[in-house]
Amino acid sequence: MTRLVAIPLLLFGVLLLLLFAGLKTADQRQTIRSPMIGKPVPAFELPSLAEPGRMITNADLAGEPYLLNVWGSWCPACRVEHPYIVRLGEEAPVPLVGLNWKDERRDALRWLEQFGDGWDLQIVDFEGVLAIDLGVYGAPETFLVDHNGVIRHKHIGPIDQPVFDDLMERAGGLAALADQAAAPQTAQVSAGDTP
Repeated sequence: MTRLVAIPLLLFGVLLLLLFAGLKTADQRQTIRSPMIGKPVPAFELPSLAEPGRMITNADLAGEPYLLNVWGSWCPACRVEHPYIVRLGEEAPVPLVGLNWKDERRDALRWLEQFGDGWDLQIVDFEGVLAIDLGVYGAPETFLVDHNGVIRHKHIGPIDQPVFDDLMERAGGLAALADQAAAPQTAQVSAGDTP
């Protein structure tokens, strides 16, 4: 009889141990190291959501750091993070670029009308080619890109307060680096202007 009780108790204990181990590592699964970290954003030429005839390329984003947020009107987690997207659009020291992924234009525009557009610029990846090149797992995902067009950070999943704080700190650091990189050029121009 004790064996009949011991075996289920032992199995229950093992299951509890696995559950606690899974909970302990849940935060680490959000910070998967992307193979794109340290590499340039893949070349792209994609339409603007607001102006479908206007094509946007990497060159349009060159020279300053930016946040690239992958979203879709079909994405429930994108609604969850949206208040933080609006805050990033208002408070981040770098531009916030939306990458509307595998969406219908009218659905995306309706979603923006309903929830607000916190992004500085919206590009559309109807076919998902740029998302594949970036290694996107699913929406939402957010990338931090430096002034040279190199990906420096990737967050998988919705933005919440701790992620918002982390992105603000990282974006501030990249904005400061971009300002330092531009400072010698500015000083040379100023020095050359003196009679």
